[in-house]
Amino acid sequence: MNKKYVAEPYRIKMVEPIFETTREQRIELLKNAGYNPFSLRSEDVYVDLLTDSGTGAMSQEQWAHMMTADEAYAGSKSFYKLDGVVKHITGYKYFIPAHQGRGAEQIVLPQLVTKKGMYFISNIHFDTTRAHVELAGARAIDCVIEECFQIDLDHPFKGNFDLKKLDEIIIEKGKENIAGIIMTITNNSAGGQPVSFENMVEVQKISKKYGITLLIDGARYAENAFFIKEREKGFSDKSILDIARMTFDLADIFMMSAKKDGLVNMGGIIAIKDNEHLFKLCQTYIVPYEGFPTYGGLSGRDMEALAQGLMEALDMRFLTHRIDQIRYLGDMLKEAGVPIQYPIGGHAVFVDCGKIAPHIPYDQYPALSVTNALYIEAGVRGVEIGSLLLGRDPDTHVNLKSPIEFMRLTIPRRLYTYQHLDVVGKAMIEVFKHRDQLTGYEFSYESPMLRHFTSTFKPVKKG
Repeated sequence: MNKKYVAEPYRIKMVEPIFETTREQRIELLKNAGYNPFSLRSEDVYVDLLTDSGTGAMSQEQWAHMMTADEAYAGSKSFYKLDGVVKHITGYKYFIPAHQGRGAEQIVLPQLVTKKGMYFISNIHFDTTRAHVELAGARAIDCVIEECFQIDLDHPFKGNFDLKKLDEIIIEKGKENIAGIIMTITNNSAGGQPVSFENMVEVQKISKKYGITLLIDGARYAENAFFIKEREKGFSDKSILDIARMTFDLADIFMMSAKKDGLVNMGGIIAIKDNEHLFKLCQTYIVPYEGFPTYGGLSGRDMEALAQGLMEALDMRFLTHRIDQIRYLGDMLKEAGVPIQYPIGGHAVFVDCGKIAPHIPYDQYPALSVTNALYIEAGVRGVEIGSLLLGRDPDTHVNLKSPIEFMRLTIPRRLYTYQHLDVVGKAMIEVFKHRDQLTGYEFSYESPMLRHFTSTFKPVKKG
């Protein structure tokens, strides 16, 4: 492809070797992994696009700051450094570190569930968020705009809340039964799609109207701010930090897997605007679940890297290059006729495997089939974001059907070059050419929770 792209805003000064396997080896390795890409060893993966969570490369400044870390159990100076950065970005009064996003969820969400039969409403809950909602005794309701499911539609903010539906759900369930509204930015399961600032303002108005707590699940808040700056009228002259602060000002609580837009291998954030009672509750529960409130499951080195990484993620040069890499891969696939969520969002290209393999029923997981075929083709590991991930209804235990059977090709930050993405694109196009040969999968073992992580499978026999 003779496509212009944005060069890396960095020099590579250390490399890690990666190795190729043969097609025959990959067939056997996948079989031994129970046909679950999560169970493959990383050394057997050539280009790993399973996730962008903690898989990126850290900067020389991050590594340098790690050497000056304070590993004190309580009152670490590295904690206070991170505390200052989080408050600088969010404008919130209270901060507690956690080991990652799900650590933050397991602390915060149960504090908001005050009785049985409560609900959380999100534009779309991601997998661990949904799991922690259910573990807290509540139920998750998704409320994204219908345009999200029209993958060819050029809509700039497909991650938006359906405001009319949100209001109707609150009236139907009763405002006293809504534990919280969770704004996921960017909207991962929608295809890494951003949420407009205008939409967030309207969601805040609804939350205030009914007196409901508004949370931001902001693992990729900086990427969302980039899209607001790029696509929304009136924001082109604002900095990413300015847009981030405006965003956080709308909510009451911020939860973050900092392994994404924190540019670190491990870390999470709980930030609370001004609710001292909630802060003290979270402080109490962080101790048995995560660790003392001034380390929350992180080493001093982790906190130093995160304090630096949070600021680096706001850099416009970094974000421009990052988003361009996703566009590069997405454009390659789209031009070849591979159906993807469009416009291309942040952090990943989402391939519509339901359209690629309409002959595979939803409960035989077409996106898992495409994912496994891509690994066999070129050693590229993606991940299923469809009916397998969605799981079962917590009450009826019936398999839930995802509106779109996505495979996510997730680009780690500062890790791969455009040439690596060429390998991915050419392999995916080859899988697409032979899509009629794809077969579905059934469980050999089904894990009772977050089943996509640890279940094993076998191909469905034809005929």
